[in-house]
Amino acid sequence: MSWRRGVLAVLAVCVLLLTGSAGCGSSGTREQENGKNGSPPSPVGEVLDERDKEGHRYREVDEQGAPDVGIEVQPAADGAWDVRLTVRHFRFSPAGTPARAAAGQGFARLFVNGRPVVVLRNPEYRLPARYVPHGTHHLTARLYADDSTVWAVDGEPVESTADITASAPDPGANGSDALSAPAPVSRTGGRGSPDDGGEAS
Repeated sequence: MSWRRGVLAVLAVCVLLLTGSAGCGSSGTREQENGKNGSPPSPVGEVLDERDKEGHRYREVDEQGAPDVGIEVQPAADGAWDVRLTVRHFRFSPAGTPARAAAGQGFARLFVNGRPVVVLRNPEYRLPARYVPHGTHHLTARLYADDSTVWAVDGEPVESTADITASAPDPGANGSDALSAPAPVSRTGGRGSPDDGGEAS
């Protein structure tokens, strides 16, 4: 007889919970999945199996409202180059930011000919001349989330590439005449690289 009372008590509790817009059984699981009960919500976008050449996984987001980057390069003194990034739907996070993905936030990596040069936490950087010896070079800026996943749209990394050409030094020139930077190139396919560069803030 006492076991029947126990079953009736459990049923009564479930009925009360249902009328209070909470269910028995799996509803607690659903609340946790939705970021309730103190658990964090799922990260933004979808982390793909695809990785860049450095091993960072792609974080796929919808094209509408996705982070975007453009790159402009101008010759500077002593053979250096002034690099400026223009971003949309993206903000640079400061050094020391926790390694968690947040919508439209993170850092950029700068690559020269596919080799990483520097991590950028702001849109401007002076690229030293040693990275661009005589010849034409591909300068790429790629956007990352704070967890080091690569922002991606349609399976392609969010990045922009510009070609820069450093001519052989002319003893009669003041330096700037020997350098040229064609117009920036819009987002292109990914170019990874084997090792990490330093960080600029």
